[in-house]
This record gives sequence, structure tokens and C-alpha cells, in this order.
Amino acid sequence: MAKNITLSIPDELHEKMKKMSEIKWSEIVRRAIEQRIIDLEEMNKIVAKSKLTQKDVDEISEKIKKGIAKRHGLI
Repeated sequence: MAKNITLSIPDELHEKMKKMSEIKWSEIVRRAIEQRIIDLEEMNKIVAKSKLTQKDVDEISEKIKKGIAKRHGLI
């Protein structure tokens, strides 16, 4: 059985959507949600196999942030 959801969007976006009335926006949103769930499930499978600790993740995160900052001349 299908369920309905209510979605809030800015007025400006709603006006643009109304100009494209031939598009089935509910189908676009349904597919986007479905794809996001697929992506998250796949990520969870990968993470479940990981042996990294939170400390490892934090250290890697810091190295990435520093590398990006350096690349962009921020440090």
C-alpha cells in the first residue's frame, strides 16, 4: 500500500515547478528517495566490514581537512 508524505519547499521553487507541470514531481522525489536509501544501505554494508575505530576516522578526517585547506591556500 502506498503512503503519502508532505513536503515543504520554498515558494520560489514551487513557482518554477508549476511552470513545468508536465513533470511528475512525485515520481522524481520518489526516485530520489529510493536512490538515497540504496546508497545508504550500500555504505552501511561497507562500513559494517570496516575495522577502523572512531579515533582512526577522526585522524583521517583531520588529514583530509588539512590537505584541502593547504590545497586552497588556507594554511
